[in-house]
Amino acid sequence: MRINCQNQGCVFMFSGIKLVALCVFGTEGITAGELRRMGAENVAAENGRVVFDYSPEMLVRANLRCRYCERIVLLVGVFKAVSFEQLFDNVGKIPWERIIGRDGEFPVNGSSLSSKLSSVPACQKIIKKSISKRLMNFYKTSYCEETGALYRVSFVAIKDKFSIMVDTSGQGLHKRGYRALSMEAPIKESLAAVIADLAVIKSEHTVIDPMCGSGTLLIEAALKAKNIAPGIKRTFSCERWEQIDKEIWRSERKLALEGVINDCGFVGYGYDIDESAIKLARENAEKAGVSSCLHFECRDIRDYKNEHERCTVICNPPYGERLLDYERARELYRIMGERFTAERGKSYVIISPDDEFEKYFGRPADKRRKVYNGKLKCQIYMYFKA
Repeated sequence: MRINCQNQGCVFMFSGIKLVALCVFGTEGITAGELRRMGAENVAAENGRVVFDYSPEMLVRANLRCRYCERIVLLVGVFKAVSFEQLFDNVGKIPWERIIGRDGEFPVNGSSLSSKLSSVPACQKIIKKSISKRLMNFYKTSYCEETGALYRVSFVAIKDKFSIMVDTSGQGLHKRGYRALSMEAPIKESLAAVIADLAVIKSEHTVIDPMCGSGTLLIEAALKAKNIAPGIKRTFSCERWEQIDKEIWRSERKLALEGVINDCGFVGYGYDIDESAIKLARENAEKAGVSSCLHFECRDIRDYKNEHERCTVICNPPYGERLLDYERARELYRIMGERFTAERGKSYVIISPDDEFEKYFGRPADKRRKVYNGKLKCQIYMYFKA
C-alpha cells in the first residue's frame, strides 16, 4: 500500500488498494456490470461483494451512481490472524494516520465465521485498541478525540483470514432520500432497482405496477429510464474526508446531472387498493423528481387489464409470511396468472418468496433469479415469451 501524505491533510495515492461494493447475494453480477459501465477497472464479482480498483473519482462516482449495491468501502488490509496478538500487530501495520484524521471518529464492527478468533466483541476491542495506539503515537496525544469526520471501520474474518475495511457511504446506498415513509412490507430501493434492471427498463418504456404500495418499484424504474443517479440528492460519510478533493465531488455531481435524460418517453402507472398507499407513492415520486412520468390511482388487481400494446409489469405482491396467510396470498397469485396473459409485447417481472409461486400463477417462468429481500430468500420470476 502506498499513500502520499502532505502535512495533516492527506491525498490518497493508493497502490494496490481496492474499493469494494457490498451487495445482496444474487446481485453481484448486475453490480459488476454497472461498475464496468461507469469505468471501473479490474472488476471482480465475489460472494456478496464486487471488488474493483481504487481512484478518488471511482470512489465518488460509485457512491453517487450505484443503484444495486448496499455501500462502498475501502479495503485497507487483508491478513491471517489466529491470536489476538497477531490481530493487534497486523492492524497496527496499516498506516491509519494516512486514513483517519487527528480528530476522526472510528467505530469498529464486524463478523467472524469459522475462525479461531470467534468473539466479535473481543476482535472489535483489539482492532480499536491497535488503531488508537498507532494514531496516538503519530499525533503524539494521550487519547483519540473522535469528534470529527466518520471513518467507520469494519472487519470480516473467515477461516482466520481478516479483511479490514473503511466505509465511505454512511447510510446504506439504498437510502436515496425520497422514501421517508413506506407502507407495510416495503422492498429496498436497491432491490427494486435490480428488478427494474432485470425487466430491461429503457427510456421509452411503459411500466405498470398493479400493487404499487409506496411506489418504490416504479420510482426506481423511472430513475433508471431517465438515468438519474440514485445518490444525487444525498450526502456520504467520505464527503467530510480531507483526502477527497471537493472539486472531485463537484465534477462528478455535474457529470451525473448532465447525463439525465429529461425528454425520454418513459411512463409508469401504479395501482393499489389502498388510498393512503397511492397518496404516499405520489409524495415519494415527487421527492424523487420523477412525478411527471408516473401516474397513480386506486384500483384492485382483480380489475387489471392489458390496456397497452407494449408494456412491462413489475410487482412485489403481498407475501403470505408477512401480510396475508398463505391461502390468500396464493389466491392472489392465481388472479395475477389470469390477468397477466402471455401476449406479444407484454412482459412480467414478479418477486416472491413462495417456492410454489409458479404453480399458483399457472405457468413456469421463462427465467428466474435468486435474491434476498432483507433476510427473506426470494425468486424473481420473469415472463416474456408470448
